[in-house]
This record gives sequence, structure tokens and C-alpha cells, in this order.
Amino acid sequence: MRILFATTRGAGHVGPLVPFAHACVAAGHEVLVAAAPSAAPHVKRAGLPFAAVGEPDETVMNEVWSRVRAATTPEDQARIVFEEVFAGEFARSALPKLLGLTDVWLPDVIVRETCEFASVLAAESIGVPDVHVACFLAVLNEHDFDLYAPLARLRQDFGFPALVHDRSQEPYLTLAPRALEHPEFPEYAGTRRFRAPAARARPLPDWWNGSTDPLVYVSFGSAAAGNGYFPETYLGAIDALADAPVRVLLTVGTEVDPADLGELPANVHVEPWVPQGAVMAHASAMVGHGGSGSTLAAMAAGMPLAVVPLFADQPENADRVAAIGAGLRLDGVTGLADAVTALLEDPSYRTHARAVAADIAALPPIDHAVRLFEHIAETGILPLAA
Repeated sequence: MRILFATTRGAGHVGPLVPFAHACVAAGHEVLVAAAPSAAPHVKRAGLPFAAVGEPDETVMNEVWSRVRAATTPEDQARIVFEEVFAGEFARSALPKLLGLTDVWLPDVIVRETCEFASVLAAESIGVPDVHVACFLAVLNEHDFDLYAPLARLRQDFGFPALVHDRSQEPYLTLAPRALEHPEFPEYAGTRRFRAPAARARPLPDWWNGSTDPLVYVSFGSAAAGNGYFPETYLGAIDALADAPVRVLLTVGTEVDPADLGELPANVHVEPWVPQGAVMAHASAMVGHGGSGSTLAAMAAGMPLAVVPLFADQPENADRVAAIGAGLRLDGVTGLADAVTALLEDPSYRTHARAVAADIAALPPIDHAVRLFEHIAETGILPLAA
């Protein structure tokens, strides 16, 4: 069976598809990841084959991002991002090459992440099903955004008929346990939850000259540095933890130069990127931005979190982590040292984080998703939940 995975760009969008793709490869299926050229490093780092589709012009995107930054509420920012960026510029740019790719490669099923919309039309064009894999912890209610208008224009411009059926009952796969979703969010009929394989623990270099102080992992994800939060937010976190009795490992992503942070305190080490699984086995607490990938990784490891949300779905994730007692939400890095101290000294945070980890461990293993893909490819329908 051939399975095409479709995504936009950024580690937070590529990452949720990776364990599903690896499970398909392990089961003997042929996979290919189609994404914007800028996503290639993330895909290739995962050891998966890559096919480039179109990417929006940076001049156009700079104008859109300027309006995102000028929006006065998170809701208005999210609306611009979903309606104009993902359902607009990204889908329109990707679709021509994606249509050509599917015509030649002929997948049996297409698996897409939440923000990738061009593959819906590509699947339709060759008459195969598409499956939605969540790249957010919170359930995205697409009715919160007017995605109909940009997608209707896309359909018209590329000669597709208007959408005539309701997609709300179609497959929705997620690696998030119910505990990390807001209790008032609906459980869609098509929801299926899975557990990714545990990350392989690896030894860390002794970057702290023999110190045995608790390790605090600090990461604001793969996109924050390139979206204007570097170096101020990173320097603020470093300053806050410089005098704390902890070792700090800070990752900044591959879009910026760590040297721009200047001279570092003795207890702080900076890397562009490290495998999160290698860190989680050694850390005692994490400071994050509330991104879905890093938050889920921390919870799967039973790791208490101090969350400094920056944009997108991060405030909702931060609120949820705090609500279940697995960490603390902060508005900026002010008070970060006190928050980290609380996470290290109050065992209740780790207890609640470990409860979420137990929920994740109880989910069906991800190889069950492969059977789901096989069934959907053969029948075109989602099997009834067990």
C-alpha cells in the first residue's frame, strides 16, 4: 500500500505525522511525505522520503504576517492564520505540484495534518480517502473559522465541484489523551487516539562540568525564534534561571545563531536542537511555550511544565496543563525562577503529570493506526470504534 503524508512546514506540523509514517514503514508499506521545501530538514531528520510542493512567496507572506502581528486579539490572529495562511496561501501554492504528484505516485490513502488543506482536493482528484491527523492538542473546531470561503475559491479556481457533504464524521487521529483536551470540547465520532512509541533515552554530554543539580529543559519550539521572540524571550529565561541551583539546557531552533545570546551563565548550555527524548529521560522539569509537540512529549514523560505561551494554540494548552495540576502558566518569563522552584519542590505537579503519562501509556499503540489506514484504503470508510 502507498500512503502519502501531507504537511505544511515547521517541526510542529511535520512532527505529529512522523510516528504514523514510521509505523507504516515498519508494516511494509511505502510512504512519501509531501511538504513545502522548507520542511525538508524536519522530514529528512526523521529518515522519511520527501517530495517538495509549492510554498507561498515570502513577499506575500510578509504582508499577511504583518497583519497577524497587528491583530489585537488571539482570536483575530488565529482567524487570519487559518483562513488566509493555511486554507489560503499554503493550500493554493501547494496544490499544483501536489496534484501532479498524486497523479503519478497514486497513493492508496492520503494522511494530512490539521493545517494542510490542499491534499483534500488531491485525494478527491484521484478518488482516494484522506485522513486527518491532529497537530494540536486541543480539538480544532473548523466551524470557528470561515474556511469555506478560501477553500471554495480554491475549488473553483482549480475546477473542483463545490463540497456537498459534511466532513465532521470523517477520521480524526490524535496522539493526545482526552485529559489534555478541554472537557467541554466534543468527542467527534471519527476520533481515534493512539500512543506513539516511547522516545529512546540517550546520554547527554556533560555540558555543566560535573554538576548534579536538577536539569531544566527550556524550549520555545521551532517557530518562536523566527517569529520575533529571539533573543529577548530566550535572554529573559536565561536571566531568570542564571542564579537558580539547576542545570539549564536551552534549545533555540535552527533559524537563529545561538552566539547572538552572548556570554552564558555557567549553569546554562544552548544547542540549536536536540532530540526531545534524549532530554526527557534526564530532566526534572521543563519550561516551554505550550506548543502541542513539546507539551505532549513532556506529559508523556511525566514531566511537570512551566508554560510561557506565545501564540497560536499555546494559551489553551497552557491553561489545560495548569487546570489538571501538571504545571504552571506564566505571562512572560517574570516569575520563572519561582515557578521552576515550585515544580521541583512540590511533588503534586509531577504526580499529576505522571497521571497524564499513564493515560497516554494506556492508549492503543500506533501500529493500530496502520490497520486503520489499511481498512480505510480498502473500504473508504472508518470502522466503528471498539
